[in-house]
Amino acid sequence: MTKPVLSPLPGARAGRDPARAIKRGPRSLPPEVIAATQRERLFDALVHTVAEKGYVNARVSDICTAAGVTRPAFYALFAGKEDAFLDTYRHGTGVVLRLMDDAYADAGDWRTGARAALKVLLDVLASVPAFAAMAIVEIDAAGPLARRERTELLGRFSRFFAEAPDVPDGLVDTVVGGVYSTIYGHVSAGRAAALPDLLPMLSYFMMAPFVGREAAAAELAVRPAGERVVAPCATSDTDGVFH
Repeated sequence: MTKPVLSPLPGARAGRDPARAIKRGPRSLPPEVIAATQRERLFDALVHTVAEKGYVNARVSDICTAAGVTRPAFYALFAGKEDAFLDTYRHGTGVVLRLMDDAYADAGDWRTGARAALKVLLDVLASVPAFAAMAIVEIDAAGPLARRERTELLGRFSRFFAEAPDVPDGLVDTVVGGVYSTIYGHVSAGRAAALPDLLPMLSYFMMAPFVGREAAAAELAVRPAGERVVAPCATSDTDGVFH
C-alpha cells in the first residue's frame, strides 16, 4: 500500500517561497486554498523568526513580514503568537512522529526499529535547524501550554519501546528524557547539524537498560546505514503575487 504524502515540516521552506505565491485576478484560488497556503507560509515564517529572534522577541508583525501575509490574515487563522506557535509545534512534531513511525514499522525487530526511529529524529532535526531551535529550545519561553505540549510529546515516544524487554516502571521516561536532554544541548549550542553523529552513542544509551551494557556496546560500532533522512518539503503549483 502506498504511504500518504507527508506535509512539509515547518521551517523547511522560506515563508515567502515563490512557489506558494497566490495569484490575483478572476481565476484566483478558492478562499480555503488561500487560507491553507497562508497557514503554511506562516508556519515557516514563525519557525524562522522564532529561531532567529527568540520567542519573546518575535513579533506578529515580524512573522507576517517573513510570510508575506497581512496581520488581518494572520488573526483570521490564529488567536495570537502563542496560538500560532502551538499550532506550528503540533503540526511539525506530528510530521516528525509519522516519519519515525514509518521507520519503526519497516524494521524487523524492536531494536532495529528503535534505532531507525532515533536516526530519523536526529536526521530530520539536523536537516531543518530552525525547526529544531524553535521546537526544542524556544518552547521553554512559549509559556505553560507549550511546555505541557512538550511533556505530552515526550510521553508519545514510549510507543517505540512497546516491544522492548520489560524494565522497571518509569525507566522508559528516564531514557526518553536523557535522549531529549542530549539533543537539547546540541541544538541550544547551535550544533543541530551534528545531531546525526550522536546516533551510536544515543543508541547505546537507549538500548543498555533493556539488553545490558555488553550487548548494547555493539551500538557504538554501528555506523548510520543509508542516506540521511531530510524533512519533507513539498511545493505548490500556484504562482503570482503574495497576498
